[in-house]
Amino acid sequence: MDEDAREQGLLTALTTEHFVLQTSRSATITESVGRATVFLSLLSASLIGLGFVSSSGHLIKPYLGAVLPTLVITGLLTFGRLVQNMVENSLNLKRIQRIRAYYHRQLAGEHDFFADAVTGGGDVQAISAAVGTRPARWQLLLTTAAMVGAVNALLIGLGVTLLTGVLGGSPALAIALGVAVALVAFAAQLAYIKRASIWLTG
Repeated sequence: MDEDAREQGLLTALTTEHFVLQTSRSATITESVGRATVFLSLLSASLIGLGFVSSSGHLIKPYLGAVLPTLVITGLLTFGRLVQNMVENSLNLKRIQRIRAYYHRQLAGEHDFFADAVTGGGDVQAISAAVGTRPARWQLLLTTAAMVGAVNALLIGLGVTLLTGVLGGSPALAIALGVAVALVAFAAQLAYIKRASIWLTG
């Protein structure tokens, strides 16, 4: 196979791969939105149900005892999958950036087409530049996974507060313990996101 045929074949393969990666990114984003929507819809339905049983004092505790664990488990499972989707989406974007860098080197000539793919300063920088952001730790707070993690932390903190109250703890102690547990739960989930995102530097 001569050099021209090889270059043409490689370009065709890269174009196909580019399309496949972009399709995969769209699928992960769609799945993330769907999972977050299902979880938040379940949370909303639970709050509506709480409104119905709030007029009956003897039903509130059994209701919360059944609903809170369900919401926490569902939330943690949703959070875990959203983190996986975030990593997969970012890895796909990194691969797309490498293909775009090839387009720039081989085809752009003196033009600046795809130039952002080769001027990002590295993998993480290139990924961030491609979506119009700068690499920073606080950017993790803007992800869908972090949003669901925040809701999970609030639910866990609420559960601890209610449980402390049921066991005879004072309201002040129950609230303080619930806030502390919620903060720890949120920090733990952010740490999980951060650890998962280390794959992006590989």
